[in-house]
Amino acid sequence: MHAGMAREVIARCRSLAAHSDEPGFTTRTFLSESMRAVHADLSGWMTQAGMAVRVDASGNLRGTYEGASADARRLFIGSHLDTVPHAGAFDGVLGVVMGVALAESLDGRRLPFSIEVVGFSEEEGVRFGAPFIGSRAFVGDVDDALLARQDADGISIEQAIANFGLDPSRVGDARADANPLGYLEFHIEQGPVLDTLHHPLGIVDRIVGRSYADVIFTGAAGHAGTTPMDGRRDAVAGAAEWIGGVEAHGRRTPGLVATTGQVEVTPGASNVIAGRCRVSLDVRHADDALRTAAVDRLRTMAHEIAARRGLALDLSARFEHPDTAMDGSLTAMLTRAVERTGVPATTISSGAGHDAMIVAAHMPAAMLFIRTPGGVSHHPDESVTEEDVTAALAAGGTFLDEMASAAGG
Repeated sequence: MHAGMAREVIARCRSLAAHSDEPGFTTRTFLSESMRAVHADLSGWMTQAGMAVRVDASGNLRGTYEGASADARRLFIGSHLDTVPHAGAFDGVLGVVMGVALAESLDGRRLPFSIEVVGFSEEEGVRFGAPFIGSRAFVGDVDDALLARQDADGISIEQAIANFGLDPSRVGDARADANPLGYLEFHIEQGPVLDTLHHPLGIVDRIVGRSYADVIFTGAAGHAGTTPMDGRRDAVAGAAEWIGGVEAHGRRTPGLVATTGQVEVTPGASNVIAGRCRVSLDVRHADDALRTAAVDRLRTMAHEIAARRGLALDLSARFEHPDTAMDGSLTAMLTRAVERTGVPATTISSGAGHDAMIVAAHMPAAMLFIRTPGGVSHHPDESVTEEDVTAALAAGGTFLDEMASAAGG
């Protein structure tokens, strides 16, 4: 793989970043209008690479580069096309663009297997508070409850699919073909480990488990000037005490990260005691038992604070994902591919969730991280270097060659 292809990959990612729900920033949510432009650009590049293109009923963009025979098994290469608010240009999208570039680099050569590049419609959970909509459809894990979830405007996932011109009754058709070879995902690290080591690539061995919940403290609204301090049932004050406890528990538990990143206050006026406060809880740890124990402790803490302050409490789990190991055989093949590029084969665990953790329960999966300079991600300053993308493309090409050799091609 040459540097010119890496430059093109980076340029394409930056071009896609201009397609946004929000002028001046990169913000792209599930099946928003800006996603149509992303689909159009990627579809053009896929077609140019000799791929057949379609959009499935969950909004996943799928480009297939056929193998040497009609009944060839399939290797999926994928990542997501949505973003967080005010994102950078590479989270998710880089993995899709790199998949297209690898197919393009074959220049018409047919392998003993087909390659299908998947741009998942949703991973971040921004619009509906439920992540991995695209990859869940890909593995056949979409139910009526998920389709009924609504965004802030009262639009359900089912309606959003229909509004995009797709048929929600056919979401089941988004499921991957049976008997796949596996799944490969390229993704920026989104952290500082590789940058600190001065290593361009990292082979992911596992994605740590995650629990996500909504915690709602409910008290009584009142006038800020006329309600005595000892007579208040202040939902924000209770939530604030608990938030401090969450941070303290995270700090004293090795390997645990606990985050309260979203707070919604009602009525939200400066001169009114808050009657309601919703706080998000995100807990992650590589050991599922320790993660579950931490969530139980934080739940108990919330109930204790609420009881002492005369508040009602509701803690509802949004989703939970166990610690997920990548496939040993594919990971070993990916490790050899990295080694053959001449860069260190660094093994790294992912503290962030990825589509690979959903797919891994249904087929062999492997994941390669590309260094994130400064560890900056989920921010407009997010970046990659041409040299690192060149190394990742070279590793990907070597991975395809070894897989072809193993398949008899």
